[in-house]
Amino acid sequence: MVNQKLKERFLKYISFDTQSSEESNTIPSTEKQKDLAKYLNEELKLIGINESFMDEYGYVYGYLPSNCNSKNTIGLIAHLDTSDEASGKNVKPQIITNYNGGVISLNKKLNLLLDPNEFEYLNSQIGHELITTDGTTLLGADDKAGIAIIITVVEELLNSDIEYPNIIITFTPDEEIGRGTDAFNYNFYKEKGCSIAYTLDGGEPNVINYENFNAASCVVKFNGKSIHPGSAKNKMINASLVAMEFNDLLPKNMLPSLTENYEGFNHLVDITGSVSNAQLVYIIRNHDLEIFEKQKQLFNKAKEYLNCKYGYTACEVIIKDSYFNMKEIVMKKPEILKLAENALVENNLVPKYEPIRGGTDGARLTFEGIITPNLGTGGQNYHGPFEYLDVDEASIMVNVVKSLLKKYK
Repeated sequence: MVNQKLKERFLKYISFDTQSSEESNTIPSTEKQKDLAKYLNEELKLIGINESFMDEYGYVYGYLPSNCNSKNTIGLIAHLDTSDEASGKNVKPQIITNYNGGVISLNKKLNLLLDPNEFEYLNSQIGHELITTDGTTLLGADDKAGIAIIITVVEELLNSDIEYPNIIITFTPDEEIGRGTDAFNYNFYKEKGCSIAYTLDGGEPNVINYENFNAASCVVKFNGKSIHPGSAKNKMINASLVAMEFNDLLPKNMLPSLTENYEGFNHLVDITGSVSNAQLVYIIRNHDLEIFEKQKQLFNKAKEYLNCKYGYTACEVIIKDSYFNMKEIVMKKPEILKLAENALVENNLVPKYEPIRGGTDGARLTFEGIITPNLGTGGQNYHGPFEYLDVDEASIMVNVVKSLLKKYK
């Protein structure tokens, strides 16, 4: 059954353009994220969260004291921003109130279709209410669905007799560009005695994530020798061609399009170049830390080979670690996973564990002492025009989170 308040909230939140920007060095990376942050801060106050504030960086925090003198404190976290891979401006949602299992036309002009033969999970959503895009933008379910679930949970708790622990609500900017915890207020969590939390930033409602990629970014710069092409023989070294040569030295089978589950990848995300200078930007991912380290070594070996071949510094490699797999830390407190399992079972869902082929705020928080696995929201096909939200599944997650809180009181 659809939670109408959740649906209304979600449709309001996606009207805010909160796209983050990899190119910016500010926190948040885009000022427009603060527009939604301000709105959410006021909404938290309106529903009864007296201790709610937005800080200078666009983070929103709220604190709800336990109604049963619980000693336990738990965090509920979602992110404000949407991916920079597709526009989040002027989102035009399409609502399918009773999905019949057929092909959904997102945009006839662009011939964009949500076809269950291609997007197989749709076959399990017959009879559900779906919210899709019109094919020109992403939707914003990642992660405004998570925000809507959290605020709806809190409002329903405040209007019920369910006992619950102390709760910290947090909405972060810049998660999509890997900076969601850069200005996180760890002191606030310490003051409230909170060392466990859950991000609501996943897909299927029965899936729990506590394994994520080890991640690094890699910038490779190429220095060519520009000579007039008329007299270039044995003199010119074209930086763009050296860049292509570098990419060819990397493993051919470690592309995102050729990997799944626990398989890592090297993903080329940006190319610029001329004869004089060129640059390749990669992200490097693997669940296995040992293989992850070997992947990074391959980039340096390719650099060394090319510099030796050309006899000068034709290539520079700059690698920066982004985050690490939280699995080992989470497994030291398996009761956190069991709590989520029990909440799912109570709502007639069969818990399933899947590795995240990416990372969440939870990974970095876990390494800072706030153990934070990830739960689903009912969203699918993030970061592009095929994104949609199953409102029935998001509504189920409201009940799952309430069950989880009740069990942790």
